[in-house]
Amino acid sequence: MQSFELLSQKFALHFDQKHFPAEPASLYEPNEYFLRMGGKRVRPVLCLMGNELFDEIKPDAWEMATAIELFHNFTLIHDDIMDKAPLRRGMETIHHKYGLSTAILAGDVMLIAAYELMNNISLLVIRQVQNLFNTTAKEVCEGQQYDMDFEKKESVTFEEYIRMIELKTSVLLGASLKMGAILGGAGQRNQDLIYQFGCKLGLAFQVQDDYLDAFGDPNKFGKQVGGDILSNKKTFLLIHALETATATQKAELKKLGNQNSPDKVDKVLQIYRDSKVDEWALQLKDKFLDEAFTHLEDIAVLSKRKEPLKQLAGYLVQRDH
Repeated sequence: MQSFELLSQKFALHFDQKHFPAEPASLYEPNEYFLRMGGKRVRPVLCLMGNELFDEIKPDAWEMATAIELFHNFTLIHDDIMDKAPLRRGMETIHHKYGLSTAILAGDVMLIAAYELMNNISLLVIRQVQNLFNTTAKEVCEGQQYDMDFEKKESVTFEEYIRMIELKTSVLLGASLKMGAILGGAGQRNQDLIYQFGCKLGLAFQVQDDYLDAFGDPNKFGKQVGGDILSNKKTFLLIHALETATATQKAELKKLGNQNSPDKVDKVLQIYRDSKVDEWALQLKDKFLDEAFTHLEDIAVLSKRKEPLKQLAGYLVQRDH
């Protein structure tokens, strides 16, 4: 079994090629430019790891991993358009650099390229893999729509937010692992367990991300603390605070949400600490991580084969004790 780091290096070498024709350059060069931005490539490597948990990595798994990465980049191109984001990883976004119409087409053709790659997969499993891919692709779109809807809603429940994160983030992590497992010949129960492992890992990661945005060390985290607070983003922290804080604290949070005073972040963080939202978030993260590990433990393969996935979970989601 290979580590996440080693498989990441191998996938980076495999992926480092031109994925689109030369002409029309005005359509395809923007996509090549976007792919050169790089990234962690977590999802395609999960596909390879899901495959290797049950068998040696098959050529089909490399095709599927590449398709997953192209699909993920399609979602990022369109997310940037919807968010009107000028930068991604410190580089100009496609719509900012090449124009909105080109960015929409570039994203569309990125998605089509992902489907083309799936045509290379063995006929024995192609329908099963495509059904999962299609379901997941629709769910990711649903999650993005919910996320946009939440910006306009005055209040969002904890359950609504969990569902949005599951759709927008978790299902693609789970599906990447499950598609690899299908290609590795896993039985149905093992496929379902590895899918749930990925989904719970995604939830733990999002709780951690929300927490670090508020309470992380900016030197380690690499971005300004309180960005979500400044943009009034509905996060695990804010939703829980509004559900559990005192009436006075809730009124103060709503008042702070309607202004951008210099001390807004400090005041919101103080309410979070006073209502112990920070402690609750760490406990919630650990709960999701424990559930992920339970699903992994229940997979019917030798424990030592699971070690790379355990290490990956530790790399993505840090324990605080």
